[in-house]
Amino acid sequence: MTQRTYLMLKPDAVANRHIGEIVARIERVGLTIERLELTRVTPEQAQANYAEHQGKTFYDGLISYITSGPVVKMVVSGPDAVAVARKLMGATNPKEALPGTIRGDFGLVMDANVIHGSDSPESAEREIGIFFPA
Repeated sequence: MTQRTYLMLKPDAVANRHIGEIVARIERVGLTIERLELTRVTPEQAQANYAEHQGKTFYDGLISYITSGPVVKMVVSGPDAVAVARKLMGATNPKEALPGTIRGDFGLVMDANVIHGSDSPESAEREIGIFFPA
């Protein structure tokens, strides 16, 4: 079943010049990039996207980090796009991510783990609405 997902290359991926390689990996697994934009996340977008973490000890640092520099945001589609993208990204903690995954190859620490991806089709639609409003 074809579905859409939302991916964001975080400030560390952009600063370390990994955009081209990561986009190439996304395309090589057969996913289609429908929309792509290099931009900065606004504090309002960050707060909306990470609302479930509000009040947690890492929340302020997360908001500060994701708004600290340019990001690449994408709408990606394909058969089972959410699951395919999650497998391609690897474990959230780069120390646990397998070699060959995006986080396993480019991530160093949990706080700057290269890429964000929706965890469900419902989250994808919510996140697409936040970052690509109609």
